[in-house]
Amino acid sequence: MKSYLKPALAAGIMFAAASPMIAAPAAAQVVKGIGVVSLPAVVANSNAYKTAETQRPVTYKAQVDAAEARRAAIAAQLQPLLTKYNADQAADANNPALNAQRQTIQQIGQSGQQELQQLLAPISLSRAYVTEQIEDRLDTAVQNAAKRKNIQLILDPTQGAVIYADAAYNITQDVLNELNTLLPSAQLVPPEGWLPREIREQQAAAAQGGAAVPTVPQNPPAATGR
Repeated sequence: MKSYLKPALAAGIMFAAASPMIAAPAAAQVVKGIGVVSLPAVVANSNAYKTAETQRPVTYKAQVDAAEARRAAIAAQLQPLLTKYNADQAADANNPALNAQRQTIQQIGQSGQQELQQLLAPISLSRAYVTEQIEDRLDTAVQNAAKRKNIQLILDPTQGAVIYADAAYNITQDVLNELNTLLPSAQLVPPEGWLPREIREQQAAAAQGGAAVPTVPQNPPAATGR
């Protein structure tokens, strides 16, 4: 059976679970030694990642509750301002006071968004920490799957190398099985002072070059499969 791959996406990790494909005639023979794997799909379907996604809302309940409470407070603060702005605009679209009202609303919204990002930063950092642990085992998982399947060439459709392939080439499940063996679960809470790999590398490069050392982003991006 043949199927088309939908590109895998990452945000926190979004992906399509379809099989990767390579363009080939319908009756083509499978060429031995070639495999196709979607690494983002492996990460997102791994036991370690799914378990962490289930545990995180419980472990970080205080942060989630604080963010929800603050979001509700910001909405309550903005609602009367928006109501007045809409009414004043409907009454006189050229009213000079509208510009000041709009700026106030924008400032409150932007400031509120920054507050929410700060409150939720530990959750983003946790997701990055879990994903990095999984990524650290991906290469070994791929190599183990390749050895078991006697594969010498592996393609990743998320990198744009594959458009279509017969389902017989798909070894995503094989790599996933190897990963689950290598890393049944991941640590959910990063150690004190932990930074995502990208930030660590930036800081190391900046320190060597004498440039300003980058700081931790308020909402660290989740890492994706390599």
